[in-house]
Amino acid sequence: MTANSETPHAGPERPVDPDYPVDPVPAHARKSLFSLSIVLLGFTFFTPTMLAGAQVGAAFEFWPLMGVLAFGSLVLGVYVAVLGGIGTRTGLTTVVMCRYAFGDQGSKLSSLLLGGTQIGWYGVTVATLAQLVAQAAGWEGDGVERLLMVAGGLVMGATAYFGYRGMYGLSVISVPLLLAVAGWVTVRSFDEVGGMSGMLEQEPTATMGVAAAVTIIVGTFASGGTQAPNWTRFARTPGQGLGASLVAFLVGQFLMLFFGAIGAIAFGEPDFVLVLYGLGLTGWGVVFLIGNLWTTNDNTAYNFGVAGAEIADSRSKKPYVIVGVLIGTLLAVTGIYDNLISYLNWLGIIIPPIGGVIIGDWWVRWRHGMPSPSTHSFPTVRWGNIAAYAIGAVVAWATDEWGWGIPPINGILVAVVASAFASRVPAPRTPT
Repeated sequence: MTANSETPHAGPERPVDPDYPVDPVPAHARKSLFSLSIVLLGFTFFTPTMLAGAQVGAAFEFWPLMGVLAFGSLVLGVYVAVLGGIGTRTGLTTVVMCRYAFGDQGSKLSSLLLGGTQIGWYGVTVATLAQLVAQAAGWEGDGVERLLMVAGGLVMGATAYFGYRGMYGLSVISVPLLLAVAGWVTVRSFDEVGGMSGMLEQEPTATMGVAAAVTIIVGTFASGGTQAPNWTRFARTPGQGLGASLVAFLVGQFLMLFFGAIGAIAFGEPDFVLVLYGLGLTGWGVVFLIGNLWTTNDNTAYNFGVAGAEIADSRSKKPYVIVGVLIGTLLAVTGIYDNLISYLNWLGIIIPPIGGVIIGDWWVRWRHGMPSPSTHSFPTVRWGNIAAYAIGAVVAWATDEWGWGIPPINGILVAVVASAFASRVPAPRTPT
């Protein structure tokens, strides 16, 4: 039995969540390429990606900048597409695939890392939303911002609670609107500098190597992209899962980086929300802000919901979405988010090797078929792949410290090779 076969219900006491957090997604629940692409585009349309584009954009002339943005997006897109294709073939979330790679108990560490990082980002995003809405409305005081954080945290978690359907319903409205507003601001940006000829005349105001620029680009979504199988498992074919990943993490990522870079060059401001405020279009700025952050944060809540379900071996993600939303909102309200960003960025270096282990292990052991998690007897811990992950994470961290290559990709590649080697060594298979 393969993992993309429908798993029998475990009985009336364990009803199956329509998002199948710990079960393979059955054929009747699969989605179209359009549906998957819209949901994943909503995930990648994220304001911090625009800030990364502005940071890179300040260091390059226009055409070299386009090349760097395209290359960085391609690197990220290929990595996510490979994982996305595996997610489609198995029908499983990233954290459940970690059971095959790390063992029944070994996978709990990856679930904690992946879910915990997403809760942290949830808090950061809730705080950002509240601060910018308060700025737009002219409301002052910590009390008002905290009320907005609570309201925003609860509302953004609601679509994740309803699962794929809720995220699709939001994204199908928000994504076209965001593209239209961003396209209009881009046209205004070119007008601001005198058209294409003026844009080509802009001189860099900072220095940055290509490797450092690509590291920034890949780092914006290396952690989130590692969890792309959470959505691509709903694809009908591996090609659709791969295609949706490329649409979101190559095309969508490039567009957000491009928008941020162009806005910074023309207006000195990478955040389109603040550009719209400056143009006197405060209402549209708020619409762009809410749509931009909400479509990302509900995906974030969904990620920690399925991670919690894996840790508890629960067939329902909803309780863990609620708990994660409350924790993330509390991080925002208490101000802890101010100290989280550097920590979360550091995790963005050491988390992608998890994806590398999944790829290497799947290629060696499971590419011809994977047994269902309900019938497979997992070893408690697969120490070989734990070691492969540790090696990949150390390489990613060390090369970041040394400024050598592209740290997240270094870690992924080393983890793939180490896992492929470790997976050729037979592991003891004991029931848990």
